[in-house]
Amino acid sequence: MNKNSVYIETYGCQMNFADSELVMGILKNKGFEVTRNIDDANVILLNTCSVRDNAEQKIFHRLDHLKRIKRENPQAVIGILGCMAERLRKRLIEEKKIVDVVVGPDEYRRLPEYIDHAFGGEKGIGVKLSRTETYDDIIPYREDGISAWISVMRGCDKFCTFCVVPFTRGRERSRSLDSIVNEIKSLSERNFKEVTLLGQNVNSYNDEGRDFADLLGACANAAPDMRIRFTTSHPQDLSDKLLYTIAEHDNICNYIHLPVQSGSNRILELMNRTYTIEHYLNLIERARNIIPGVSFSTDIIAGFPTETEEDHRMTLEVMKEVKYDGAYMFKYSPREGTKAYSMKDDVPEEIKIRRLNEIIDLQQQISYEINQSLIGKEEVVLVEGVSKKSDEFLSGRTDTNKVAVFPKRDDIKVGDYVKIEITRATSATLFGASPVPVEVD
Repeated sequence: MNKNSVYIETYGCQMNFADSELVMGILKNKGFEVTRNIDDANVILLNTCSVRDNAEQKIFHRLDHLKRIKRENPQAVIGILGCMAERLRKRLIEEKKIVDVVVGPDEYRRLPEYIDHAFGGEKGIGVKLSRTETYDDIIPYREDGISAWISVMRGCDKFCTFCVVPFTRGRERSRSLDSIVNEIKSLSERNFKEVTLLGQNVNSYNDEGRDFADLLGACANAAPDMRIRFTTSHPQDLSDKLLYTIAEHDNICNYIHLPVQSGSNRILELMNRTYTIEHYLNLIERARNIIPGVSFSTDIIAGFPTETEEDHRMTLEVMKEVKYDGAYMFKYSPREGTKAYSMKDDVPEEIKIRRLNEIIDLQQQISYEINQSLIGKEEVVLVEGVSKKSDEFLSGRTDTNKVAVFPKRDDIKVGDYVKIEITRATSATLFGASPVPVEVD
């Protein structure tokens, strides 16, 4: 077994997947080899998420499973990266005896050093937050593919009362626009076909006065043959300039993830979301006027402290008015260290679950109706691979981020753009007739 063989498991959001590529880039530069087989590695890293309690419990259960590897190879180094490392470093080291390395999102440069310490029998701990670290000069390690994620900024300054991100990832700081554009050009030269720009609030991006609209337009111009996506937007900072930039570039996807969280202004104020529902709905209307065919997805939390049935009904009404194409829907989970943690978690669990199920049921109905309206229409799809259910079909995504499945053709391969006529649809998937290759300028 090679001492410098590392295996990484990634949990949580796209930001974590981008960070894992960053970590692999750092480790590769220091002589480590990356393996996909956990049994071939003696450095095992879990890149973790702390957004919800369930995400943390997955990691604790996974650590219990890793005890076997530690027994068979006591010299193996097991490390926790990411948000859990920052939030629960003491518990991870003291209670989970098999954990050797705990490194937060702003200390990845020192990870090789901490691993070396662990091989020497010491615990490697690095969890300091930074006001300046952007990893701007680090080239992430990416295997060949068609889709990539690029972190354009780190941290968050919004301090929503339910969110641990400002405490686990620190304050906002942006990468330089030029470095991001150069990374996009490099990906295009490697035949990547799609890139997603990532930030906790991309609308706050600022590189010496150049805002996110400037960055988005520069990326679109730098790689006209690539689809450009981005996430996440905060409603307070979504500008008309950004909406017009999306409309002006064909390769910027007509898809905006715009978390609403609740339909109640009272709850939004308790969440410190810094906008009203009236402001939010005005944004939706402006976006639809400026960007023809734009689609929206959102985040919704059910059962925030003091949420009443009336507050819950307001959330359902906003969903009916906006008609989101999709949504990430969760019941409220208290996170230690946040302001909401000091609020009384007074919505009973059974009511949280019932409200969440009503939100899920409504969203599925809306998604189904939207997708049914596409039957008979043509969509351009980026081919991502073979369908999970049949080798006779391919799958990919539309400009508006919908999954599409269609018959395989010998002359069509992963990374091609195809046009399909939608023949049927569920709430989650579009099904198309025989695809026709298309050129995307």
